[in-house]
Amino acid sequence: MVQHEIFMRRCLELAELGAGLVSPNPMVGAVVVHDGKIVGEGYHQKYGEAHAEVNAIAQVVARFDNAAELLKKSTIYVSLEPCAHYGKTPPCADLIIKHQIPLVVIGTRDPFPQVDGKGIEKLKEAGIEVISGVLEKECQWLNRRFFTKVQKHRPYIILKWAETNNGFFAPADGSQLWITGPESRRLVHKWRSEEDAILVGKNTAAIDNPRLNVRYWEGRSPKRVVIDRRLELNKTLNIFDQSIETLVFNEVEFNVDGKNKYIALEDFERYVPQYILYQLYLQDIQSVIIEGGAHTLQTFIDAGLWDEARIFTGKTVLTNGIKSPQITGILAGESSVGDDHLIIRIKSQESRIKTRK
Repeated sequence: MVQHEIFMRRCLELAELGAGLVSPNPMVGAVVVHDGKIVGEGYHQKYGEAHAEVNAIAQVVARFDNAAELLKKSTIYVSLEPCAHYGKTPPCADLIIKHQIPLVVIGTRDPFPQVDGKGIEKLKEAGIEVISGVLEKECQWLNRRFFTKVQKHRPYIILKWAETNNGFFAPADGSQLWITGPESRRLVHKWRSEEDAILVGKNTAAIDNPRLNVRYWEGRSPKRVVIDRRLELNKTLNIFDQSIETLVFNEVEFNVDGKNKYIALEDFERYVPQYILYQLYLQDIQSVIIEGGAHTLQTFIDAGLWDEARIFTGKTVLTNGIKSPQITGILAGESSVGDDHLIIRIKSQESRIKTRK
């Protein structure tokens, strides 16, 4: 079992290379092992393209003249159950069966209804030995966005904000104030590149005039989401620059203006977070990072609609101002980022377990 865990950890390392590139698919890594050595490895690199198992087996075929015989005596490790259905690519279970790989070691079952156990069943019916549940919690945590979308029918929600050393979110007049340093801003841009969408409220869009894109990190920019109930935001703001698809939730109109899409909600008095998240789910958005303002963040917190909170504390001190959102949850990690302090909270152990099953 220790050897299985060693190779599964390599699967997880490979899978993570697909962060921000494969959604709404899960991140998956695979390695082919012969006589205790890795002879091929791969990961799901881009949505719509080859899956991890395909890339790992292809590497074996490309490297070895006797690949056919080698595969018949190998084990393939994969962090998520091989698919058993035709999607954008053929079933990976069929590929494993075709190459007569005798042993498949799986991190966790795939909760997607068209897979969920069917890949394992197909492999076993073909006479292949299957071992599952190796580093299961780690494999599920890696794909917590995918699991949340499939099981809870909403995106995975990450809250992010910065607060002063004495707990303020912004000056009393709502003016812009940089609380964190360049190292933290760079990290935030890395996070943006890993999520499907980024959401802010009207006041943040108007006061900060953010671009909400990725500039300090390599990667694609997420879709932008803004809540503007009465469509009061000036169309010259950066979020309307047509560079990135932008969704504007309001109570006035449905409309499409190039990459700017206006979505009217049925009710702006109640259940606004729920309505927004359901609309994002329908558009295959798997994860959302909410960056402000304080009222918007607190609205999602009060609705119980969040999974992670990433909170920076800077050295700045304000004598008065807008108080930071109030949140409870389990401390999942903390670290120094430049001169700033970062803590990460998860909603609760119970919600984490539910998300990861």
